[in-house]
Amino acid sequence: MTLTAAAVLVPLTVACGSAQGGQADSGPAGVRQPVTGVAWRVDSLTVDGTTRHAPAAARIRIGTDGQAAGNLGCNHFGARATVHGDRITFGDLRTTRMACGPERMAFERALARALTTGTLTARVHDGKLTLTDGDGDVVHLTRNAPE
Repeated sequence: MTLTAAAVLVPLTVACGSAQGGQADSGPAGVRQPVTGVAWRVDSLTVDGTTRHAPAAARIRIGTDGQAAGNLGCNHFGARATVHGDRITFGDLRTTRMACGPERMAFERALARALTTGTLTARVHDGKLTLTDGDGDVVHLTRNAPE
């Protein structure tokens, strides 16, 4: 699976707000939590209403330099990322080509598809990040310990 694209990164912080006028759910209104420069562990992926738990290796980090990297569950990946407000678009993924068991490979394909099918909406709350695509599929992530 090799994909290619270039993008520009605008530093991203996402308001951790509720549906009520952007009020922060924790801390004072307007508190913004960074998405870039943070190591995120992929917890699960919900596609078409079905949730799959991620392999322990699955993780994503979007650098402040516009480079995204991580592990899809079996294979490592790299990509450019465009970040604008709460919107993230990953360029085509460049991956290693290791073969893992069928379940891990199925998760990996589903995660790669969710990350690259278009612009994702990012929401951060209490150390959790969700990335939602235009089809309503959701990648659930948790902030790793500081690097």
